[in-house]
Amino acid sequence: MYVRLLEKPLTGKKSFFLFGPRGTGKTSWLRSKVSDCIYLDLLEAQAFNKFVANPERLELSIPTGYKHWIIIDEVQKVPALLDEVHRLIEKYRYKFVLTGSSARKLRHGGVNLLAGRALTYFMHPLTAIELGKDFNLKRAILYGGLPGIITGEEPLQSLASYVQTYLYQEVQQEGLTRNLENFARFLESASFSQGSLLNISAVARECSVHRRLVASYFEILDDLLIGYQLPPFTKRSKRRLVAHPKFYFFDVGVFRSIRPQGPLDLEEEIDGPALETLFLQQLRAINDYFSFNYKLYYWRTGDGAEVDFIAYGPNGMHAFEIKRSNRWGESDLHGLKILGHDYPVAQRYLVYLGNKTEYFRDIKIVPIQELLFDLPNVLEKK
Repeated sequence: MYVRLLEKPLTGKKSFFLFGPRGTGKTSWLRSKVSDCIYLDLLEAQAFNKFVANPERLELSIPTGYKHWIIIDEVQKVPALLDEVHRLIEKYRYKFVLTGSSARKLRHGGVNLLAGRALTYFMHPLTAIELGKDFNLKRAILYGGLPGIITGEEPLQSLASYVQTYLYQEVQQEGLTRNLENFARFLESASFSQGSLLNISAVARECSVHRRLVASYFEILDDLLIGYQLPPFTKRSKRRLVAHPKFYFFDVGVFRSIRPQGPLDLEEEIDGPALETLFLQQLRAINDYFSFNYKLYYWRTGDGAEVDFIAYGPNGMHAFEIKRSNRWGESDLHGLKILGHDYPVAQRYLVYLGNKTEYFRDIKIVPIQELLFDLPNVLEKK
């Protein structure tokens, strides 16, 4: 098992939520770090039936004077338990870890989110730093970073099984949509939007589903932590900018598994978004694990100049343009140059598949293999 970068939650004494898509390793991480605990898994029918019928039974599951962690796995299955958790924190100062792979039921319907009595953390697919010497860039671009995919056999079949058993069954079990056939067509259509401006009307036309239904499907992906919408950077803009978000599935392997591929598909239509996805999922993970508190964006002008990712926060502004090539030319720096003119404070990087670190004036050209391991140092610098 790989050592995860997420350490901070268990070093304190405060209860916390731990969110992350199914399969990112939340439960394995907790069981490896916490040996003395009460563990309640709401995916187990017996535990689910016990607490959904009577959430007050939670207190009876905890010995008087208990001082260790109490883990409730997949807490979104019984949202009413959070009222009991709140009460027990107040009454006994118990420490809870509340994991979840869906935020839908916790975001809707006025669910008690403990009013600041619990911190919030996220678990992501494995990063290059966590994999260390086992990190293989080519394999990561193909199969992503889910622990079960990396350590298991037959990654393509495992990814297909993940999509089938988790995405479809989770949606069906939660009653999120009545028509799985429509949702399956939507997922394939959404995969063509990977790394692109999100055009809900175009996706609706592609999968022959009403626009409002497609909008609700994208909301489902967001709630299940499977999809991510990257907003445009518009702060103190000096020119007309694009206003639509870009869409990404959370893991490059999951994206590739959902994305249909045939003889008419160009290599760059899949490999380009795949490389961007790999970088973004690692950027999000490092930002969360090290508590850098950056907000992530992309930047695009009305006339088409673009930078793939902007990290903007307390430590400054960092801009990353991703190029799927082992060579670069001055034309690849077009968006970074224009961005630098508008935002001179931005630290700018062209990230490519080559193996040499170079500079063009104050733009750093850096191999992605190198940058993925150096991201904490890059983001720490102002």
